[in-house]
Amino acid sequence: MRLAAVALAAVWLPALAMSQTPAQQPAPIERHDPEIPTIHVESRLVSVALNVVDEQGAPVPDLSAADFEVAEDGKPQRIANFDRESTTPLEIVLAIDASESVFNDEHLEREAAKKFMASLLRKQDQIDLMDFADDVDELVSFTSDVQKIDSGLGRIHHGDATALYDAVYLASQRLGETPSNGGQRRVLVLITDGENTTHHGSYDAALEQAQRAGAMIYALIIVPVSADAGRNTGGEHALIQLARDTGGKYYYVEDKHDLTPAFQHVSDDLRTQYTVGYYAPQKALGRDNLRHIQLQLKDPALRARYTLRYRTSYYANR
Repeated sequence: MRLAAVALAAVWLPALAMSQTPAQQPAPIERHDPEIPTIHVESRLVSVALNVVDEQGAPVPDLSAADFEVAEDGKPQRIANFDRESTTPLEIVLAIDASESVFNDEHLEREAAKKFMASLLRKQDQIDLMDFADDVDELVSFTSDVQKIDSGLGRIHHGDATALYDAVYLASQRLGETPSNGGQRRVLVLITDGENTTHHGSYDAALEQAQRAGAMIYALIIVPVSADAGRNTGGEHALIQLARDTGGKYYYVEDKHDLTPAFQHVSDDLRTQYTVGYYAPQKALGRDNLRHIQLQLKDPALRARYTLRYRTSYYANR
C-alpha cells in the first residue's frame, strides 16, 4: 500500500446544552460565547519504556519502583505502575531502505530480519513491514504471522532515492494508529545508510510525528563499503539524534553480516526494559502540547553508576 503524508486539521464544535422545559415548548439552546475560550484538560496514563545500563553498557536488573522518581515539566509525579523486564506488547514497524546503495544483498537482509523476528516476537507482539526509496510502501500491515513478513521481504522494490524522513513520519503515523490501551510499546526499526535524498519531508516533522506516536527509534546505520573520512555524515547524525530523542538506540553496521548481531542487540534492548507509568497532571491543552519527562534514580550513588535511556517528551492528546 503506497503511503502519503497527510496533514490533518482538527475541527472543534461547541457543545450544545439542553435545559429542562415543559414538553410543549422547544428546549432553548445555550451557546458558548465565541470570545470565551473553552478550557480542555486531560488525565492519561503515560507509559515510559526505560533502559538502565552500567558503565560497560550491560543492563541492570532487579530495580524496583522505589528506586526511581519521575517528573513532568519539572513537577514530581507519583509512579502509578512499574514493570521490570517488560512483558508489555510490542508494536514494531520494520522500515528498510530499498535504495540501491543499501539493499543490495537481499538474502543476508532477509535472513537477518527473520532471525530478529524469531528471537523477539511473542504472540501478543505485532510487526509491520515497510520499504522506502523514492516512495514509502507498506508491504505487510501489522501481524504476528512471521511467514507474512517473510513473504513481504521478498516484495521489496529497489529505487534510486531515499525518502528517509518520509519513512520516519509515515511509520510513526502508522504506529500512532495502533491501540494503546494495553500500554503497548511502539518501536520503529530502520535499516538505512542515513541519507535523505528527497525533498518531501523534514527532520523536524519526522521527530514530531515520532514523539506524538510515542515511538522509540532504533537505527541500524549501514556504512557504505567505500566509506571514507570525507563522506557526508549529516544523515547519520540526524538518525543518531532521532534515536536519542525517542529513547531508542543506534548501531553501525559496517558489514552486512553484522546485521544479525545488530538485530540481536535491538531484541536484547527491548527485552530488558523497565516500564514506568504515571498519570499526567491535568493541564489546559495549548497549541503544541509538548510535555517533558524527567526520570532518575533516587540514590545519588546509583545515579553515578548507571545510565538511564528513555523518551524525554511526549505530546498530550487534544
